[in-house]
Amino acid sequence: MLKSVARTISVVGIGCALLTAASAAQAEDGYDLWLRYRPVETAWRARYRAEAAALVGATPSPQLAAVRTELQHGLDGLLAETVPATQSAPSEGAVVFGTPASSPLIAQLNLPLQPLGPEGYLIRSVVIQGRHVTVIAANSDIGVLYGAFRFLRQIQTRQPLDRLDIADAPKVKLRLLNHWDNLDRTIERGYAGASLWDWQKLPDYLDPRYTDYARADASIGINGTVLNNVNAKAESLTPLFLRRAAGLADAFRPYGVRVYLSARFTAPIEIGGLKTADPLDPQVKAWWRAKADEIYALIPDFGGFVVKANSEGEPGPQDYHRTHADGANALAQAVAPHHGVVMYRAFVYSQDVPDDRAKQAYAEFKPLDGQFDANVIVQVKNGAIDFQPREPFHPLFGAMPRTPLMMEFQITKEYLGFSTHLVYLAPLFEETLRSDTYAKGPGSTVAKVVDGELDGHALTGMAGVANTGTDRNWSGSIFDQANWYAFGRLAWDPTASSREIAQDWTRMTFSNDPAFVRPVVGMMMGSREAAVDYMTPLGLHHQMARSSHYGPGPWVAGGPRPDWTSVYFNKADDKGIGFDRTATGSDAVAQYTSQAVKAFDDPANQDRFLLWFHHVSWDARTTSGRTLWDEMVARYSRGVSETADMGATWAGLGAYVDPERFAQTATFLRIQEKEARWWRDACIAYFQTFSKRPLPTGYAAPEHPLAYYEGLQFPFAAGTAH
Repeated sequence: MLKSVARTISVVGIGCALLTAASAAQAEDGYDLWLRYRPVETAWRARYRAEAAALVGATPSPQLAAVRTELQHGLDGLLAETVPATQSAPSEGAVVFGTPASSPLIAQLNLPLQPLGPEGYLIRSVVIQGRHVTVIAANSDIGVLYGAFRFLRQIQTRQPLDRLDIADAPKVKLRLLNHWDNLDRTIERGYAGASLWDWQKLPDYLDPRYTDYARADASIGINGTVLNNVNAKAESLTPLFLRRAAGLADAFRPYGVRVYLSARFTAPIEIGGLKTADPLDPQVKAWWRAKADEIYALIPDFGGFVVKANSEGEPGPQDYHRTHADGANALAQAVAPHHGVVMYRAFVYSQDVPDDRAKQAYAEFKPLDGQFDANVIVQVKNGAIDFQPREPFHPLFGAMPRTPLMMEFQITKEYLGFSTHLVYLAPLFEETLRSDTYAKGPGSTVAKVVDGELDGHALTGMAGVANTGTDRNWSGSIFDQANWYAFGRLAWDPTASSREIAQDWTRMTFSNDPAFVRPVVGMMMGSREAAVDYMTPLGLHHQMARSSHYGPGPWVAGGPRPDWTSVYFNKADDKGIGFDRTATGSDAVAQYTSQAVKAFDDPANQDRFLLWFHHVSWDARTTSGRTLWDEMVARYSRGVSETADMGATWAGLGAYVDPERFAQTATFLRIQEKEARWWRDACIAYFQTFSKRPLPTGYAAPEHPLAYYEGLQFPFAAGTAH
């Protein structure tokens, strides 16, 4: 069989007809994301063709058909020549792909696939009968697809192919995007147009964009998508919408992306005709079992439910004097016969305002550790407040050893400038994942909680609140694509490097030229810290405008709940600023291990979380030697300067980028600098009314008086909840 490789090779056509000449200035709109298969340089082309000019592999399944299509498309584009080649030269190599079950050749190679599990893959360079062969093999067809995308990434980032020996498998089982999409196609906290899901045309018309969405997800290892908003409508579970969801499941299935639905807790009342949604009521349990059976009849590989309950006014088990475990288990028992899961969100706070909202989730969920069914995973936000520019890790991580915990990050930038601010979020994700809970001594990182290593859980997960929409560039801006990409890479491997991910994304999205890659990656890696500086320095948090969260609002007070206001969190007064969460205040620090608390107070971290945990005098000395007031002014100002520097850096890179993407990014960076200055000036003007201290020498006063900033209103800002 090994001798027949040369006879069975199917030559890859080099399809230049659809490509313009290779050029850094080729017009683009961002639709291709990081899957830009543009021709490589001449020197690289010869090297790659020697290893990968042809394909060998059966396609007995939709997944393997997708593998062949992707490899064909990728190699056609990447290995294209100015003058098309008529056929492969004898010295050119082949790519053999498949599983031992689908490929007798791979079966005979006896590769070490068993440790890679159901989704891992192996990419190995071998020589058969004098011919260079790259093998992409896995235990499952979807594993082969993941391997194909990894192989193409090697070419996109100009890595050698001649000595490949890559074995990789995901460290997290559920790697999901949560779409906060409503049935009317609006998106809560969406900044890239309308929802991708055209419910009115489904299931009869499957927009080709659904396939491209699934391709993008699969290319970074995402294997699930929650179609509807966590603030769910019961109608999402009616037969009409279930049939439409089944159409999306059909489109996604070849790429290994399973669909999930957010379930409204009171659906048994609203669409089921029952008088109660009490999770312990036998009729309610029977209703959920019947509903699960109905869903799985339409979508055999349905993943399960996400549940938001007893939070922000949403109904839940506490309405019936039941626990969150009672509520989660009722739905879990309904999907368990079908091997489904329930992801039960820990973002909760009761109708009664607590002394500190940061303590709410821990107080409600910690006592329930070990009471959830085996197919329940509790979904916990990275921090205890709400996706702030910087938060300490959520105290539940490491505190529930008998319960699987699923990380929830926000990819859409609700608190970080929407789609116009360049804020690369992977450093935020990485900062959280590498935080040490000390739950079982040093090294008990959040990443080890999430991937199950710390407590031995097999059910693991990571969810990201999606930033996609109908904008041609998918996410509202080119650089916001990097956050989708980085989330997928970190969900696959929570220990991955945010810098290395940024390098790969930059090379795949723009250019491999080091003169471009170095400054752009530098911009990306510093962008989150710049945003923290001009928005919420030194541990401040929740200082945005009411409702829309667009722009600064440190003066926001009143309304339905104190803990929906900025003044609740900044506690600014004549003496100082910051939320005292020590033993003399709310004592939220008691929810962390003593070693973690020491880490928060370490000088290296103190500035990061100073005002998160302490109410500090305006004249207190910070680690820089400045007073707190002077340090705040310096931080706000530094954020503006760093944003201006990003714009200046980008302005010098036009030769490497097509005019369309270059111009949009340049415009957005100007917007970001303007809005960073707005944040700086508004916050300084407000907090100065308490500090009553002059600005330090060399720092400009706010451009307008405080009343001007307080009077700004944006009633139709994008992504506003409704």
